[in-house]
Amino acid sequence: MKLKFLFFAVLFAALPLSSWAAEGDPISMETQLVDVPTAQVLDRYQASFLTRAYAHGSMMETIEFGVFPRVNLGVSFAAHELIGSSSSIKVLSPDFQAKWKIFDGDLYLPAIAIGYDGRRYGYGYKNRVYTYPIDKNKKYMDDRKGGYIALSREIIIPGLDASAGLNFADFDWEEMYFFTGMSYVFKDMIGLVAEWDNIRNIRDSRLNMAARFYLHPSLSFDAGVRRIGRGDESERIIQFRYVGNF
Repeated sequence: MKLKFLFFAVLFAALPLSSWAAEGDPISMETQLVDVPTAQVLDRYQASFLTRAYAHGSMMETIEFGVFPRVNLGVSFAAHELIGSSSSIKVLSPDFQAKWKIFDGDLYLPAIAIGYDGRRYGYGYKNRVYTYPIDKNKKYMDDRKGGYIALSREIIIPGLDASAGLNFADFDWEEMYFFTGMSYVFKDMIGLVAEWDNIRNIRDSRLNMAARFYLHPSLSFDAGVRRIGRGDESERIIQFRYVGNF
């Protein structure tokens, strides 16, 4: 177990630094708000490294690549109770992402993308109560987004972007959810992000907000809160994102 801890601690620390050899391109397009995807994609030969720390000492590293024009592929690795003194570190199965931007948008219509997001959060829950070791029937509080379609465009004033769309986990149309969100960037220095995710009914929906600080043209830092107004279910997150070339 200690070897697993050492391996993943080094992995999470080293992966975002692997592309520092060459200066990355500016983070000019936000491909994701907090959990909500936008219709934007990385350019070909760009790579994004997103490191998120969240509840119960969990950490997730998401790596995405612009493998073809308009097409992004990614993978996420997560470890539960990695941060802190717990000896019950659980390395979770990797999750995968894909996105294809099918329309760039114009004066009247938003940009459109379709994709798949397999990431899940809140490991170790049963019926929304933290119960580690977990019950086999309910491992995550927030299930994967699954297949989705996202629409994005700038609205009203420069720097204010809005996104909306729908998703269906495991491609089950009977479990369709909606999402929407907005982001505003001020002088390429600081951004504010707000989103309403997993909209089907009030109880299952999630309100998330974050402040985004641009530390470098290729590096941003987020401090945010997920599940706002949900009492003990609310959680604070921090995350770093670096965009470079490969």
